[in-house]
Amino acid sequence: MQLGMMDGYGSGMMGYGAWILWLIFWILVITGLVLLIRYLWQGGKREEESALEILKKKYARGEISKEEFEEKKKDLL
Repeated sequence: MQLGMMDGYGSGMMGYGAWILWLIFWILVITGLVLLIRYLWQGGKREEESALEILKKKYARGEISKEEFEEKKKDLL
């Protein structure tokens, strides 16, 4: 019995190349599903800054005075 180049098991470099491509495909599919589930779990929203963080940035940029900062900070807390 003589076996040719392809013996039904995908031998040779072509078989290994196809196996590696198949593995990469499934890794990408699983990664995509994980990312999709994570996105849906978070409600499709990016994390937003808290009001206090925004207030701190405005104070740091000089947009509001120290008195305004303290007053608004009390309101938030």
